[in-house]
Amino acid sequence: MRTDLSWRSACDPMMRRRIRGYLGRKFGFYGERSYAQSGEDIILRHLFDILGIARPSYLDIGAHQPVSLSNTYLFYRQGSRGLCIEPDPDLLARFRRKRPQDTLMGVGVAAQPGELEFFVMSASSLNTFSMEDACRSEALGHRIVRRLKIPVITVNEALERCGKPPDFVSIDIEGLDEAVVATFDFHRYRPVAFCIETLTYAENGEGTKKRPIFDIFSKYGFFPYADTHVNTIFVDERRWRKTEQR
Repeated sequence: MRTDLSWRSACDPMMRRRIRGYLGRKFGFYGERSYAQSGEDIILRHLFDILGIARPSYLDIGAHQPVSLSNTYLFYRQGSRGLCIEPDPDLLARFRRKRPQDTLMGVGVAAQPGELEFFVMSASSLNTFSMEDACRSEALGHRIVRRLKIPVITVNEALERCGKPPDFVSIDIEGLDEAVVATFDFHRYRPVAFCIETLTYAENGEGTKKRPIFDIFSKYGFFPYADTHVNTIFVDERRWRKTEQR
């Protein structure tokens, strides 16, 4: 999750109403509330309705908050269940209270299993396993509040814990997004959709797109279905084509 200007504007009540109004007019969700950063959950809800998936299962990596800023809470409210991974023990405790029917893991996800230093920042949306990202955030005025040693697993280990492949995967892990996507076993696991942060952090909101992430998804047959500036939703082309042929 980001705290740049574009992110703050998306959290502004008036701006959120405008976003919901636009999505409602475009997709027909006039009465639905978005809990995500910029309406990503509403876009995903529309996508799964098109695909005929009423209760999509999910893997939420870097879940952060159980309700606000969540790409998966809307689906939880509607009866979906999934695996939420959050390394910050304080944030994970909130999940236990608010989302007891989800499966929860207090670990990180990285390219290799093991243990990494986790930087808890004064702005929890900037928590990271990346020393480089933590130092960059410090230079912008944020503080490192705590340093924790946290076990990490690979994304494919996380997928194994799901039991069956989830319908969609949400990834928001500061500094490790690209490395984790690069290790994803697309041949064994084939979610319908991904929602992933694809913009580098900048205080003024003028980050750059992480083009290698787009290249990886394109290589494995996923196309960018929607983009909300900070996040991109990628969809399996084969599943989408089957929908178009109905």
